[in-house]
Amino acid sequence: MSAVAIRPAAVHEQPALEELQRRASLANKGDREAVLAHPDAIEVPLDQIVSGDVFALEFDGALAGFAAVLSHPAGHAQLDALFVEPHLQRRGFGRSLVDHCAQIARTRGSTSLHVIGNPHAQEFYRSCGFVSLGTAETSFGKGLLMRRWLLP
Repeated sequence: MSAVAIRPAAVHEQPALEELQRRASLANKGDREAVLAHPDAIEVPLDQIVSGDVFALEFDGALAGFAAVLSHPAGHAQLDALFVEPHLQRRGFGRSLVDHCAQIARTRGSTSLHVIGNPHAQEFYRSCGFVSLGTAETSFGKGLLMRRWLLP
């Protein structure tokens, strides 16, 4: 039986998280061109790790994915990052990270979790309970603005 754990990311993991983000982004046809054109977009802000907003997923003791959730004063939270190792995608790890971030946001007092997702990820986010609110402009073009209500 394989072991999966989600825990706060550690500061010393920042380079490994950024490399994971790069691999996952380059493996995704919808992201590859933008990442190659803007390699500086690969970043896991150190302040997010220090403040406990980044969560690492381990699979069999190895880093397999991560997500970040940021709280906002308006009573909602933002899923700010979600990446899974390319060879481990489509095994439920992304959904586990989304659910974990939703639980964290709920315990922090948020009533909804928002994400600006890539259009090619719309079905994934819908399957995680998000609904479309429209679009939002990003540095890479239009993204999908989506929300998931966080029930008590």
